[in-house]
Amino acid sequence: MWVTSDGDIHQELRADGRYDEARGKRPSAYTGRYTVTGNRLQYVDDSGSTATGEVRDGVLYHEHLVLHRKEEHQS
Repeated sequence: MWVTSDGDIHQELRADGRYDEARGKRPSAYTGRYTVTGNRLQYVDDSGSTATGEVRDGVLYHEHLVLHRKEEHQS
């Protein structure tokens, strides 16, 4: 699970190659599949739109978003 610093956006990258992104009070606002090549991610939303991401120094940069790993013990 990845989350923005304000906690508004949560992005779950599942082991089966699917992702689920919640925004504010909208659970599953975006869903689709993703692939990883090195530290780069390619997203394909269920609507057909695409996006990219990159993990650098433990931070996920997804288009204009900056997400950090959510620790298991955090709410």
